Amino acid sequence: MEGGAGTRRRPSDSEGEETAPAPRVPPPGRQGAHWKNAVGFWILGLCNNFSYVVMLSAAHDILRHERTSGNQSHVDPDPMPFPHGNASRFDCNAVSTAAVLLADILPTLVIKLLAPLGLHLLPYSPRVLVSGVCSAGSFVLVAFSHSVGTSLCGVVLASISSGLGEVTFLSLTAFYPSPVISWWSSGTGGAGLLGALSYLGLTQAGLSPQHTLLSMLGIPCLLLASYFLVLTSPEPQDPGGEDEAEATARQPLIGSEAQQSASAPGSSLSFRERWTVFKGLLCYIVPLVLVYFAEYFINQGLFELLFFRNTSLSHAQQYRWYQMLYQAGVFVSRSSLRCCHIRFTWALALLQCLNLAFLLVDVLLNFLPSIYLVFLIILYEGLLGGAAYVNTFHNIAVETSDKHREFAMAATCISDTLGISLSGVVALPLHDFLCSLP
Repeated sequence: MEGGAGTRRRPSDSEGEETAPAPRVPPPGRQGAHWKNAVGFWILGLCNNFSYVVMLSAAHDILRHERTSGNQSHVDPDPMPFPHGNASRFDCNAVSTAAVLLADILPTLVIKLLAPLGLHLLPYSPRVLVSGVCSAGSFVLVAFSHSVGTSLCGVVLASISSGLGEVTFLSLTAFYPSPVISWWSSGTGGAGLLGALSYLGLTQAGLSPQHTLLSMLGIPCLLLASYFLVLTSPEPQDPGGEDEAEATARQPLIGSEAQQSASAPGSSLSFRERWTVFKGLLCYIVPLVLVYFAEYFINQGLFELLFFRNTSLSHAQQYRWYQMLYQAGVFVSRSSLRCCHIRFTWALALLQCLNLAFLLVDVLLNFLPSIYLVFLIILYEGLLGGAAYVNTFHNIAVETSDKHREFAMAATCISDTLGISLSGVVALPLHDFLCSLP
């Protein structure tokens, strides 16, 4: 296919998603290309998750959409309280930040559920272009929005970009040496920290949320540049040469399914085998769903209610600090697998649920004397969440057979998205209930 790097061929989905090649080690002459691909996938991971993280960090600002005289943005860096009700003791938005969470995760959930049905028929390059355009559109739409509804449409674009990019780039890793997967994962972890930190830092420096979002338009451009300019062409998979390989790359999956089934272990599993494997995965799926349910219930259901008036930080600034510290904890623990391996992930789920219960009681009783104690708890929350994610997939990769591993990883990847979606659904009515308390 044509791209910015000349006549580089991108493999079709029929190759990338059905024939999982064995891990390849680059020959000595391709060490330079190996490092280019490593850096390229790290940047792709960073850019792909960046808009998703920023939208969650900006959720408090997005929902305070009232315009003030002379203000060029629909949100203000330090907005006046917008009480839910006259008798409420909380500084509530009219709509919970869980609404932003749902807009930021439900499209991703839909994409993950529907991707196996037909996404493989669309070549990689158009998918990457759509992902980049949606990411840029999300920043522009939210920045210039005059209403919550329009802002949430921008958040939906960010979710489409992130979800489509994730299934696309993870499939693409099959055509490159296996270490690129760890680089991709590291980039997605870095997106959480850098996304939250950049939004916090720019708004703390005095930039309005509108201008902060517009300043991030370079991220989608960096994503496209990394894909089309940084990544090198993968080694040809067909001995017939470039022309024949290109022709094969364009064949639809269903046309060659029978021939490829023998080399794709996951595709030969019967329904009974899949069900048996799925039941065996529940010991990992259930804890991971609980971990993500608890932590995102805290993040988007309780963060905005954990408001301390005895500090120099405004309500919006406190919310941004909460998001940044959470992402810092996630980044550290997702990078800790070499140092600490946790076999029993249910323990992490229990600790995260205790975190939720503790902070919910504090919202009701207001017994924590200092915001810095909440900072420590939120950092700890992020450490638990990141550890649960990385150890769950590591344990599955180690303990499942080669025949079942592809299906096991795919079946488990929906856990975090499902937990996040459920937390948003529950957090919305809880927000209304708590904000109605005298």
